[in-house]
Amino acid sequence: MRIATFNVNSVRSRLTILERWLSKLDKPVDVLFLQETKAVDADFPEDAIDELGYKSYFRGEKSYNGVAALVRKDAKIDGVSASFGFGDGEEPDFLTRALYLKTPSFSVLNTYVPQGKDITHADYDVKKRFLARARAFFERAVKPGFPFVWLGDMNVAQTEIDVTHPENKKNHVCFHSEIRESFARVADFGLTDIMRKFHPEEGVYTFFDYRVKDAVARGIGWRIDLMMANEAASDAATDCFVDTEPRLWDRPSDHTPLVADFALS
Repeated sequence: MRIATFNVNSVRSRLTILERWLSKLDKPVDVLFLQETKAVDADFPEDAIDELGYKSYFRGEKSYNGVAALVRKDAKIDGVSASFGFGDGEEPDFLTRALYLKTPSFSVLNTYVPQGKDITHADYDVKKRFLARARAFFERAVKPGFPFVWLGDMNVAQTEIDVTHPENKKNHVCFHSEIRESFARVADFGLTDIMRKFHPEEGVYTFFDYRVKDAVARGIGWRIDLMMANEAASDAATDCFVDTEPRLWDRPSDHTPLVADFALS
């Protein structure tokens, strides 16, 4: 089972990249999770994605937010169900920031965590509350011993090796010690960072700011797109990698895909 996550920064703008990327891999992605699709449901390119061989589950809004799961039809994954938001009755409902996909053999929570704007902004508190609600969701929805992965654009760099020049970012909304502690409390559910399981080295990034010239070539980025797996899923993981190539193509997203392979039936 190959699972990937990709903040596309507009699914319609990135259709050509999605098609090119999916076709160039050594083996197909079975389930691809997207964030920041930036399309109301009526405008989601469901037909185009169907032509790529994927069934789409999505919820979005105009110009920002939006999450989706693309399930490869030839993978023959039966019994798929998808729900949106945390289902906890709290507002905002985050229907366009959280997607829970469940199958008989594994489940995934795909999140687009709020960026937070600034540590003095009200949205920063929303971000911290989002993370706390994600942890509460795990406790309600995830059964012990059942393979589970939390993935997506987390908007949190966990450690100093997850960002270039960490000494300059201590008060950044995605790196402040408080938000890293908030993230750690969620991960304390028993989740393993799959990328770090296979690649503990420095210089592994998934986000490269448009405003930084030649950011990929110069190695200036952030690792904020993650896959966090419980013990059952982590034990089944056989590989994980970041593919920076799509970030170098014409009209790219500022993020690039993160891919993991699991020995799941």
